[in-house]
Amino acid sequence: MAIRDLGTPDTGAPTSAGRAPAPAGVGGRPLRIAMIGQKGMPATYGGIERHVEELASRLAGRGHEVTVYCRESYGSVPLDAYRGVRLRQVRTIASKHLDAIVHSSTSTLAALRDRPDIVHYHGLGPGLVAPLPRYLARSKVVLTVHGLDHQRAKWGRAARAVLETAHWFSGHVPDARVAVSRALAAHYQTRFGTEARYIPNGVAAPRQLPARQIRSRFGLAPGGYLLMVGRLVPEKSADLMIRAFRRVRTGLRLVIVGGSSFSDDFVARVRAEAADDPRVVLTGFAYGDLLAELYSNAAGFVQPSRLEGLPLTLLEAASYGLPVVASDISPHLEVLVADAPGRRLFRDGDADDLVRAVTRLVADPAGERTGAAVLRDRVADEYTWEVATGELERLYRDLLRPRRWGRTRPVG
Repeated sequence: MAIRDLGTPDTGAPTSAGRAPAPAGVGGRPLRIAMIGQKGMPATYGGIERHVEELASRLAGRGHEVTVYCRESYGSVPLDAYRGVRLRQVRTIASKHLDAIVHSSTSTLAALRDRPDIVHYHGLGPGLVAPLPRYLARSKVVLTVHGLDHQRAKWGRAARAVLETAHWFSGHVPDARVAVSRALAAHYQTRFGTEARYIPNGVAAPRQLPARQIRSRFGLAPGGYLLMVGRLVPEKSADLMIRAFRRVRTGLRLVIVGGSSFSDDFVARVRAEAADDPRVVLTGFAYGDLLAELYSNAAGFVQPSRLEGLPLTLLEAASYGLPVVASDISPHLEVLVADAPGRRLFRDGDADDLVRAVTRLVADPAGERTGAAVLRDRVADEYTWEVATGELERLYRDLLRPRRWGRTRPVG
């Protein structure tokens, strides 16, 4: 097992907002926290990576020693601490079925040598190795459920069976579990009779940028396109979106941002669908300024997913004030509540209803923007990384607090 230490925490540095960090260990001593399951930092890939970066950096800003374990397959990472977080790069096997479990195993062994207070896993698959710290070390184990991964369509029968086992582990092994949506929290109560602490994702303040890169690279004009952002995997339903968009009479284009996640066959199918409509633009993965430009200049956002935890992309689109069209699955309903101007819903998997919803969005741009502004303000109030960080820190403290004999209470 080869490990590269990529820095030590710089807890005296200002936070991303320019403020000095909170005093070390507010509410108690500073904690040593290991985060495992994400691909790495900085976040350039998916929602879990963004989730970990936002929480880990804020925990570090509160004086805690946070180590994030990165996959070599993730690409280059900074050579020093990033946003106050210590990075350790651990080798893995970059294949569809072995990447996550091998990296989680090697990261866990590396983490246990540092004797952390908390070992925090992200995702069901990485939680397969949670018994190691749970039963062989003094560390407390937390697992965040970002979605029911065993239900994802990209997995074959054998992989799905392994993830079913991981699902069972998630309900029985961790000292505490976190659910990013109320629907996931309810699932754990119903399926396992156990608590999952509801701590939703947050959303950062939008960075409004003019259309520079997107105009030169993709020929996109401000207000001239609908936007979809997400990995190109079956449950995100980019193929359904393209088929429905063909039937919408509009001069807008459809921009799909994302790439393969060990799903090359599905990506090929999406490309074949897109080839039939010159209005469809496939950009590949985008992040940083490019992604901010795409959000800043879109006419609306579409989210046809059939399976989600609590999608950061939906929260980000709302934070930019974009009118949204989304499937009526439970996590989307938590954010959008009901069909209304600026937040149009369609029946999950129903192409005809998706055509109807998109048509309503493009028919009245001014009215939809007004409704989207209301959604923007509510999302900014309800989904904040600072609140999520405080709730997570409180959960850690609860786990580590000494218990009196005969007086215990569930943590989640």
